[in-house]
Amino acid sequence: MFEDHEIMSTIEMVKNENLDVRAVTLGINLFDCISHDLSVFKKNIRNKIIAHASQLVETCDRVGEKYGIEVVNKRISISPIALVGASFSADQMVEIAHELNDIAKTVNIDFIGGFSALVEKGMAKGDRALIEAIPRALTETQHVCASVNVATTKAGINMDAVLEMSRAIKRAAEMTADDDGLACAKLCVFSNIPQDMPFMAGAYLGVGQADAVINVGVSGPGVVKRAIERQMEGQRMTLGQIAEIIKRTACKVTRVGELIGREVADALGIKFGVVDLSLAPTPTVGDSIGEIFQALGLSHIGVPGSTAALAMLNDAVKKGGAFASSHVGGLSGAFIPVSEDLNIANAAHKGFLTVEKLEAMTCVCSVGLDMVPVPGDITEQTLAGIIADEMAIGMINAKTTATRIIPVPGKKAGDKVHFGGLLGEARIMDVPHSGLEDDFVTFGGRIPAPIHSLKN
Repeated sequence: MFEDHEIMSTIEMVKNENLDVRAVTLGINLFDCISHDLSVFKKNIRNKIIAHASQLVETCDRVGEKYGIEVVNKRISISPIALVGASFSADQMVEIAHELNDIAKTVNIDFIGGFSALVEKGMAKGDRALIEAIPRALTETQHVCASVNVATTKAGINMDAVLEMSRAIKRAAEMTADDDGLACAKLCVFSNIPQDMPFMAGAYLGVGQADAVINVGVSGPGVVKRAIERQMEGQRMTLGQIAEIIKRTACKVTRVGELIGREVADALGIKFGVVDLSLAPTPTVGDSIGEIFQALGLSHIGVPGSTAALAMLNDAVKKGGAFASSHVGGLSGAFIPVSEDLNIANAAHKGFLTVEKLEAMTCVCSVGLDMVPVPGDITEQTLAGIIADEMAIGMINAKTTATRIIPVPGKKAGDKVHFGGLLGEARIMDVPHSGLEDDFVTFGGRIPAPIHSLKN
């Protein structure tokens, strides 16, 4: 039972602390659209997606207005195109991406995710075609997002796919050089990718899901920060007490997200899926994960103590969210995207946060190296090494990790990049030894799955 002051604090969250629902994502299964004829396939997916999604934006806006809580992003996730379009060539995959982009415009959504492949154990014909198509697909479209899962705890790491993805990332960056490599901001490489997350660029609808389902992603860094600051005014608290505050706040935020998601799902006649508990920041002051670290007494995110603080934050958010909802899924953790969080971007620019420290922090949070701009002359081998390192963290620790890294053509460490909107802006981060061409990542094959009986 919530007390009166907690109900009032929820109202305060809505009015003054940037509480919103970050994403309502409509997942649509496309396996019944499969055809060997490209024109038939495109017609089938167009008809099915529009049939389910034509009222999505209007419904989200109406429900959001009813409760005074904005639904920031309305999105669609679909079955992995490498599976449902396995018979098509790379050029035909690009045509499919154009069709998806046009559908996204028709139903007025922000992004459509699912231009994806799952290749942790090997690449089939459709997977190779999709990976080859990714640079063009992301360059020639505005709303399509791509993701490739190259590792799992049970399968190990597909190093052939890691190297292929480093080449795809470099190529996508070069093709959008005039926009600071913007195509790479729509591309994630994953280990242990969840099948039901509402957040881009990795959202897709996995096998075993309903025909259509609504998944919701909540937000709330500003809410957590203010809750900590309110309770600490005039008193000194223990970290256990602070964790309790974060937990109770996460519970309230999650309830809000589930309320909105279930009402949208009911209005559309679609099943409700999960609430993703991730704390997702924006480039706005007061809505930053980095500012939570300062509320916890750290001068900047990235200084000693940051990994421990993030571990406490992540755990408390999960505990509070799990109490609030019986259907939790997706990533459910704290995002630390560099360019999308003004405070984190500033910490990186001032040298408090390095690529190596970011990697260390991803051991205890969700997502991984997210929206990290790096020098454009980074070699494919170094890029593949960074991806492989991040995938290894996910594989060994049985958790999701991802790499969304942007080698900005023609720019070097310290130069400014601007991606616009929620993607934000940042200074390019230095990558030590970025010019090396080490052989390790070129051996190929698969790094075997880890043993768990001897875990320590």
